[in-house]
Amino acid sequence: MSARLPYPRTRRLRAALAASCATLLLGTTGCAFGEPDPDPAGEPPNLPTPSASASPGGAGQQVVATVLAKGLAVPWGIAFLPDGGALVTERDSGRILQVGPESGPEGMKVSVVQTIADVAAGGEAGLLGIAVSPAYAKDRTVFVYYTTAQDNRIARLELGKPPVPILTGIPKAPTHDGGGLGFGPDGYLYASTGDAGRQAAAQDPKSLNGKILRLTRDGKPAPGNPTPGSPVWSWGHRNVQGFAWTPNRRMYAVEFGQNTWDEINQIDKGGNYGWPQVEGRADDKRYVNPIVQWRTADASCSGLAAVERLLVTACLRGQRLWLVELTANGGVFGQPRELLTGRYGRLRAAAVAPDGSVWVSTSNRDGRGKPAAEDDRILRLVFADGGAGRS
Repeated sequence: MSARLPYPRTRRLRAALAASCATLLLGTTGCAFGEPDPDPAGEPPNLPTPSASASPGGAGQQVVATVLAKGLAVPWGIAFLPDGGALVTERDSGRILQVGPESGPEGMKVSVVQTIADVAAGGEAGLLGIAVSPAYAKDRTVFVYYTTAQDNRIARLELGKPPVPILTGIPKAPTHDGGGLGFGPDGYLYASTGDAGRQAAAQDPKSLNGKILRLTRDGKPAPGNPTPGSPVWSWGHRNVQGFAWTPNRRMYAVEFGQNTWDEINQIDKGGNYGWPQVEGRADDKRYVNPIVQWRTADASCSGLAAVERLLVTACLRGQRLWLVELTANGGVFGQPRELLTGRYGRLRAAAVAPDGSVWVSTSNRDGRGKPAAEDDRILRLVFADGGAGRS
């Protein structure tokens, strides 16, 4: 189940699921993937023994969870390198960690590769999102979103070298700083910003707050944005931290509500998502309605990953994963299902690894959780039975 297996992604996912089922009997639903193909890369990594969990009420969704790393401090963003290892940001320390690909009996090797010196952490601010250039093997470039004493900003860097800011002046605050960062299937860099406590700014097209931005690698507005010369892709957001794309290139984002509803939205070019006029669904055609909404006590989700047609959210206050299965046309199939409720505490980042598994970080040392001795942790999740790809 190495992240560096050279065969195609579908076979990698099939092999990972089969190998996991060989280790564990996942309830009565079982697995029917057969024996995995031979691993031409050699022996798999020597990882700790995984554990299995089923969704409440016998819904049938199973997950195999393995702790890959422990003893981290508020890991916020996860982005994968071509060799299968990952770069992980720590919000409060300003450190960029490399996790793997080397591993041992206690999990994957963790090393500090850089500290961003001008990070000004506090509250929800600090070193937040991270994205690896799609051409990393050639350009060795990484992008980060972080808070300084003056602003939130996006910078590019080569590991070990000073960051070069490409977009500055995003208003900051102790809360609602957004911070999501990732490359879309179109090759452009997307970033999510919070309203920074300035609610009206989310509806102001000239403000960078409460938006999803679409940028070139130099931080300029990307061609084809709704308004030429503006980096804004969508607006009316309260605080988006996680977003992802399904294989059919649809973009989805999780949204922190205020007191009533948290959301998952399909993000459309030029879409207005209603904040602060609207929280959750509303009978108002000016605003895009969420595809799913939950009570804030059950969700408050920060991270989002897409595995085929399955959206996987990582929730802080709700201390669980929510799984949302999509139809071919982007609708919601059945009811969202919860997993790992209360098992690992607060969950923050979620990212799809090169082998098709999902990595999730805990956030129990962020001042709002109850950390266990091993916190914070990076978990590796493999789903089976009723998950990705079911029509």
